[in-house]
Amino acid sequence: MVIRLPRSPSGWTMAVFGVLATLLGAVGLVSPEALLKALGFAAPASGRPPSDYTRTFITASSMAAVNMGVYYLLAAAADWRAFFRWTVPFRLLTFAVFTTAVVSGRAPSGFIGVGLWEGIGAVATAVALRYDKPPEERAEAASPPAGGQRGAGPVTAGSTSGSGSCTSCRHSHR
Repeated sequence: MVIRLPRSPSGWTMAVFGVLATLLGAVGLVSPEALLKALGFAAPASGRPPSDYTRTFITASSMAAVNMGVYYLLAAAADWRAFFRWTVPFRLLTFAVFTTAVVSGRAPSGFIGVGLWEGIGAVATAVALRYDKPPEERAEAASPPAGGQRGAGPVTAGSTSGSGSCTSCRHSHR
């Protein structure tokens, strides 16, 4: 099995988020009370009554976090930038909802970390996407053009190198 590392800054932001989501999800599956405590949700001193479904909710949320983390890791390995872009507005929405829950008193102050994690991650991914070069440009920068000379002269879209392939995008335009 070959593990592919991310090939772009935006891919790295997704991989980091994916690893953290997977690990925190695993913690919630193995030790729901530890995750609740880390998020600032204290257990009642008298224990949880049978009608308290907090552990059920944490199990479901933790499994979703594991799945989401794996999706992010697979997208990072594939350098699937469309997926990266799709996550940004939804992670910003999650930041807004979670932060509002803390500010309004619906969630404990420790939960602000989850909102910040989402918000900072979304901004980091958006910035990385802005500065990433498209895969074709990275490939061109890494290998010399046909003929082995860099800067051999201007290239115009549609010009061919005798092979019928466009020298600017390496596709056939026949």
